Amino acid sequence: MARLFGTDGVRGLANAELTPELALRLASAAAVVFAESSATESHRRPRAVVGRDPRASGEMLEAAVCAGLAATGVDAVCVGTVPTPAVAFLTADYHADFGVMISASHNPMPDNGIKFFSAGGHKLDDDVEDRIEAAMDDDIIRPIGAAVGRIVAAPDAGDRYRHHLAQAIDTRLDGLTVVVDCAHGAASELAPQAYADAGATVIAIHAEPDGLNINADCGSTHMDKLQAAVLEHGADLGLAHDGDADRCLAVDSTGQIVDGDAIMAVLATSLKDQGKLREDVLVATVMSNLGLHIAMLEAGITVHTTGVGDRYVLEELRRGGYSIGGEQSGHIVVPGSGTTGDGILTGLMLMARMASTSARLADLAGIVTVLPQELINVRVADKHAVSQSQAVREAVAAAEAELGETGRVLLRPSGTEQLVRVMVEAATADQALSVAGRLADVVQGAGA
Repeated sequence: MARLFGTDGVRGLANAELTPELALRLASAAAVVFAESSATESHRRPRAVVGRDPRASGEMLEAAVCAGLAATGVDAVCVGTVPTPAVAFLTADYHADFGVMISASHNPMPDNGIKFFSAGGHKLDDDVEDRIEAAMDDDIIRPIGAAVGRIVAAPDAGDRYRHHLAQAIDTRLDGLTVVVDCAHGAASELAPQAYADAGATVIAIHAEPDGLNINADCGSTHMDKLQAAVLEHGADLGLAHDGDADRCLAVDSTGQIVDGDAIMAVLATSLKDQGKLREDVLVATVMSNLGLHIAMLEAGITVHTTGVGDRYVLEELRRGGYSIGGEQSGHIVVPGSGTTGDGILTGLMLMARMASTSARLADLAGIVTVLPQELINVRVADKHAVSQSQAVREAVAAAEAELGETGRVLLRPSGTEQLVRVMVEAATADQALSVAGRLADVVQGAGA
């Protein structure tokens, strides 16, 4: 039987794979596991923070999750529609025993997901997820009477999170004009407010969620409209979030995309200049472009490389006590200001660097010379068959021999979909496209 938890919680097609019955059982099992592992104060029931993004199925799943928590004797503190990093922060700020976020992040509207945070707002280790999954098969003792959990609203949640964001930078953003693409997602109100609070002039686009339009041809996975808006308004930059706002990508004043690698380079050098970059280390995944490694070497910064997924970045950050890490996708973690990736925080820090140096984003990001990279998402029937294919292994070996020292190959199955991501970096764009295309054909055949 396949593991229920993927790379970032439990995801699936809402009401088909991720049903309210599953959500209720999952929440109840999590309540049991967290009650066992946390030292809950004796004078109160366990407490969980519950948030969601604005997709329509979130209402249904929120009700199921809260019912599962209350039925297990846990009070559910509902914080409404907020970004994922807000739930992580509020889990700590409300002194909750754990947090639950209902979101499928950048995935299409029909999907949804459930992810958990432990006390303090930290993502879970594999063993805790395994314990939750195992507990779903157990008979759970349900309290009665006054011991049944309560479900309460938290109307001050957004204000608490905005106050937290305001404390993250000490540079005013007055004079900067930013276009922010909110992806019709969880940051549609909070992101424009946070940037305006810091002094920026804000032009918000795709900030009218109706439950059905989240991530629809907008946000961090569809940057063309943001690029056009930056040029139209003559803005200093654009910022793009995904549905739950744990990611941030940027557009400079010329309309060029600034990806997560370049953003990490800008923020890491900023921290280094302030003497705040512990051991002069940046943590990145194997998906980061070789150009980032070269730029950081020239800046006197060491890059520690992890597997793909923010959880592995977080593990390395905690292991070494490092100051910043992230992914090319724009999921960036700054442990001094948050326990998980926070797209709004990233946007604030990026603009603070621009304001403090009076530099254009294009100039700051220009320290990274990106090697041509081609990424092809190959939809397959069985992604696990691809990793076991001799034909795929031989094709990869041939590609690596062709690229030599001037490029690299990475094949990675998606953690949430039946996809295999084929990534190739090469000396030229034509070579990257050619090699990636040939590999994608082999992967398609192996996974059919």
